[in-house]
Amino acid sequence: MSGSAERRTFSDTLAGYVTYYSPTQHRFGLRTSDDREFTVHLPRNVSSRIVRNLGDDYRDTTASTQDMLAEGRYLFAYGITYQWEGGERFEAKEITFPEESRGSYVFEHPAWWVQQAAAVADFYLRGHFPDGTYDWRNFRTHLTLSGTHLPDFDGADVRQETDTISRLVYGLSTAYLLTGEDRFLQAAESGTEYLREHMRVTDAQDGIIYWYHGIDVTRTGQRKVFASEFGDDFDAIPMYEQIYALAGPTQTYRITGDPRILNDIDGTVALFERYFRDRSLGGFFSHLDPITLDPNADSLGRNRSRKNWNSVGDHAPAYLINAYLATGREDFAALLEETADTIVERFPDEETSPFVQERFHADWSPDRTWGWQQDRAVVGHNLKIAWNLTRIKALHDKAEYGVTADRIGEIMPAVGSDQLRGGWYDVVERRPDPDSGIHRMVWHDRKAWWQQEQAILAYLILAGTSGDPEQLRLAREAASFYNAFFLDYDDGGVYFNVLANGIPYLLGTERLKGSHAMAGYHALELCYLAAVYTGLLISNDPLTLHFRPRPSDLPDRTLRVAPDLLPAGSVELTRVWVDGEPYHRFDNKELTVKLPEGDVPVRVRVELEPAQMRLRMRTEFDGDTAHIRCDGVIDAAELEKFRRILGEVMAAEPQRVEFHLCQVTEMCRPAINELLFQRTKAGLDADFVIVGCTLPDVADALLSTDAFLLEGGDECAHE
Repeated sequence: MSGSAERRTFSDTLAGYVTYYSPTQHRFGLRTSDDREFTVHLPRNVSSRIVRNLGDDYRDTTASTQDMLAEGRYLFAYGITYQWEGGERFEAKEITFPEESRGSYVFEHPAWWVQQAAAVADFYLRGHFPDGTYDWRNFRTHLTLSGTHLPDFDGADVRQETDTISRLVYGLSTAYLLTGEDRFLQAAESGTEYLREHMRVTDAQDGIIYWYHGIDVTRTGQRKVFASEFGDDFDAIPMYEQIYALAGPTQTYRITGDPRILNDIDGTVALFERYFRDRSLGGFFSHLDPITLDPNADSLGRNRSRKNWNSVGDHAPAYLINAYLATGREDFAALLEETADTIVERFPDEETSPFVQERFHADWSPDRTWGWQQDRAVVGHNLKIAWNLTRIKALHDKAEYGVTADRIGEIMPAVGSDQLRGGWYDVVERRPDPDSGIHRMVWHDRKAWWQQEQAILAYLILAGTSGDPEQLRLAREAASFYNAFFLDYDDGGVYFNVLANGIPYLLGTERLKGSHAMAGYHALELCYLAAVYTGLLISNDPLTLHFRPRPSDLPDRTLRVAPDLLPAGSVELTRVWVDGEPYHRFDNKELTVKLPEGDVPVRVRVELEPAQMRLRMRTEFDGDTAHIRCDGVIDAAELEKFRRILGEVMAAEPQRVEFHLCQVTEMCRPAINELLFQRTKAGLDADFVIVGCTLPDVADALLSTDAFLLEGGDECAHE
């Protein structure tokens, strides 16, 4: 064999933590998530950047690359591997930093996910309603990479799928919850009305509601499509389509309290109970015959007498948790408990596979020959179970929920994640290859956007409820990969799939951003719940949510504003505004607001905080004067938050900054130095004023510089 035959070059991505940097040898060490060590060489033309959000400018850090290679810092290095007989060398061409500084991940800023939610929601609004009129007759299931309707789907016959509309309505409602921007709620409400008018069937005789698979819009009218025409479910009524038909309306109901939507939820749940439920062996069947509504009909073929993940597990995330949050009803709570009990009892299969079993016959014996699934695992479904069991445990504190969720969280990284490049895989064989011990990829090694979402949310809530640093590391690594590679800065929105190395995969239906599978649901669910879990469970930042109910529509005019199922007592409702004015009739522990009487929708803005928040900082502007109010401890653990908020205030260039520090019980010297540093940067024309009293050592340190003023020391009274 010739020498050239031994040579090989290929490009790839490495993800890991810097172990050392050698400026003289122009290289650094990188330790991957599974503790493999690599040497990364730095050519002269290497470039670097910080992960940026949708709507942000490119953040080039090439000039400071070497200074950013600090030990312990997480990064992605894309480059070229050169292999030859007896040697190998990896040269980085592009380095992406998810941290602005060590430990300061960009996506843990309180505004990160809110900004991303608005950008993603606006992408879908522009794509489906370019004229700004939210006429859902113009909605198309398919949306191109750039956010336009496909020409092939813009002719005489156009399919509108119920679930795709519902999922987009969910995303738009979610964007409103986070931003309070009217356009998102207007589009969500009109979409909900469109679903109710065109896709919903009310069977008064049986007391049920069901939903069409979709409608075909023609020049002369509409053709209802009753049974599913999606390949896996052809000519059947699949449970998951009925479940996801509720996703958008239910999220809209959380905001508006429209009783008609609650009636639709109840009617659809009645459908589940009457026809999908297996009353003898438990659980829900996955499909019904569209004529007889019989789950055991021969016409169903491979879907006859079957149960699966979707028919049992999808209730909770799609509609049931949100229906409970909005109502507090015991029947919804009981159904959540039942589904969680079923998952814990039936799905784990650790004796034969680290992955859960996803498909079953009526008697709960595993079905390992069904269609495309065979004996294969969808990685994201395992993560979804860990995520939702942890949520439900906050409502029904059963030890087995936590044990199962923790066990899945412990097992999955080694078998479902890419520990070399970052990110999470799609579908793998449930059983390892006997020769290599690897769970082989079924079709490809690409990574789908929704499976990254499941990983991020699973490990965020596991970390937030347990304080486990290993789970927090996994959450941060997953969020780093998603934000580094899935955001489309050119056309907007997020990519469906990326290659293993993070490069977008843009072929076939996977180049689309609107399809049977993709409609803004997962991307915006991620934004919402990542903001909830990060702020309220991990970084101790307040969360603002927006509602627009009609008081008379709510039982006892009580609005429930809990952001998610979180551990009891972990979150408090601290401030409320109704129609822009401070409002004080609320229960900070129960997370409810008693609204004023009225038949007109009111704008409700609420602020929630962690109950054990060590440092509360509130800022407000009064003309050119900035007020910074601090309550709690400003020590080394809270220093980054203190610096961030102070920096954001100073970026507005106020002429006067008033510090209210009377509720500060401890302030470390670096925090005092940060105040002095910012005072110097502000210039001579800006006044820095300490209002009220403060700790003597803090006051002495600041006043001794002659850079601070003290006002109103005798007016501050506290216990």
